Amino acid sequence: MTSSAHHAVESNSADPGPVELHARNVSFDFSQVPLHWIPGHPVPSNFVSVLNLLLPEGERWFVQTYGEALPLVRDPELAAAMRGFIGQEAMHADAHDHVLWEFLDHHGVDPRPFVAQAEWIFRKVLAPMDDGSPEARHKHLVERLWLIAALEHYTAILGDFALNNTWVEHDADPTMTDLFTWHGAEEVEHRAVAHDVAVYFGDSYLRRGRAMLVALPVLLFLLHRGFRFIMRQDPSLDMGFCRQQYHYFCGVHAGVLPKMRKVVMSTFSYFRPGFHPSEIGSTAQAVAYLASSPAARNAG
Repeated sequence: MTSSAHHAVESNSADPGPVELHARNVSFDFSQVPLHWIPGHPVPSNFVSVLNLLLPEGERWFVQTYGEALPLVRDPELAAAMRGFIGQEAMHADAHDHVLWEFLDHHGVDPRPFVAQAEWIFRKVLAPMDDGSPEARHKHLVERLWLIAALEHYTAILGDFALNNTWVEHDADPTMTDLFTWHGAEEVEHRAVAHDVAVYFGDSYLRRGRAMLVALPVLLFLLHRGFRFIMRQDPSLDMGFCRQQYHYFCGVHAGVLPKMRKVVMSTFSYFRPGFHPSEIGSTAQAVAYLASSPAARNAG
């Protein structure tokens, strides 16, 4: 079934309501995946591959922060959702970490310099507060939880794109397609958890807005920096900025890349009073893909 047909079927499915979150074992073999894994779209292939540079450290930070917050949660339902979220994010970090070495490094793109920078950001800049009063440390934790909620807004949007793009129609490599679609489906499945956790710890429109005003520019900066990092090391592509932009917009037009304008505009919905992440994507579609994911079935 093509991804567009898959979307048409699942979009009409009844939403199953709340689902119990759990980590799924997955198994991927990247040894035969070409660097330009979307045929005819080398620049979009590299652009999506940037996520492999960012995700392992970022998701380990999510896990660490939630591990810090979980003992403070007295709501058993929310605590169960947090445990499911932690398990899924830990599995995502592990899967994308394999891509760094078995895919990027294998193709001559050395991820070490970028990984070192990501480690500095997530392990130093965004680390828990070591000193200060208990009140100050708690406030610092709440600010980090809202930053995770802001970042998860974008992972949900990108997850919805992963479920509804044209990679299959363009004969993209099935392993890399499954990696990002499995990951995207779980992002849609747990899209409300980070927001609900942040609200539980400190429902504040000011905190919510402040976190988003930090998250969006940092995310765009890291994506741009990661893209330039991969393009400089790609031995087969030697093109200037204008040609890169041309290939990027061709990828958007073909449906193999999300429209960045749409991603940025979605920020405004986040600021709308009453907004809830459950408005993004379809749980039914996400769960249906997760039941059929080749990597999950192979591991099972």
